[in-house]
Amino acid sequence: MRVIGGEYGSRIINMPKGVDIRPTQDRVREAIFNMLGDVTGKNVLDLFAGTGAFGIEAISRGARHASFIDINFKCIQTIRSNVDSLGLQGIYYDIIKGNAISIFPRLAKAEEKFDLIFIDPPYHRGLAKKCLINVDSYDILTQSGLVVIEHSKKDDLVSDLTTLILEKDRRYGDTAVTIFKKIV
Repeated sequence: MRVIGGEYGSRIINMPKGVDIRPTQDRVREAIFNMLGDVTGKNVLDLFAGTGAFGIEAISRGARHASFIDINFKCIQTIRSNVDSLGLQGIYYDIIKGNAISIFPRLAKAEEKFDLIFIDPPYHRGLAKKCLINVDSYDILTQSGLVVIEHSKKDDLVSDLTTLILEKDRRYGDTAVTIFKKIV
């Protein structure tokens, strides 16, 4: 894997050894960032971060800060190694070992707001929908902020959302990318 664009374009993103993760293909990540456009100055949350590819890509393209959340210690070590290899200072990121589903109350209590939230959970476990419901319930997304969910095309994300509307929905083989926008 590699960083697709921006300041760190073409730099390698390492994978954690001995961990069963499904990294986002470079072409899908590139398509997502093409849909998003300019991310300069954005505060980013990368849930189920794995390698940190989404957050690192956002930083490379000018995001102000990325928070990486993953529960697996080997993934946390890999994310740290990946951001360190780019020479990033801690002001650009933080890495939190934690459960992506139960982290929402902690983020809301800290009154942290994100312009862009990436959700890339394991497929077929209902985790994408649970995270989406939590984003809708907890006030952690800025006005007009975006939620990008990579999920199985078979996953049902439709729910009774009160603060989010469907912005875009694309298919890439068995993978779907759905983007929701916070409404005012």
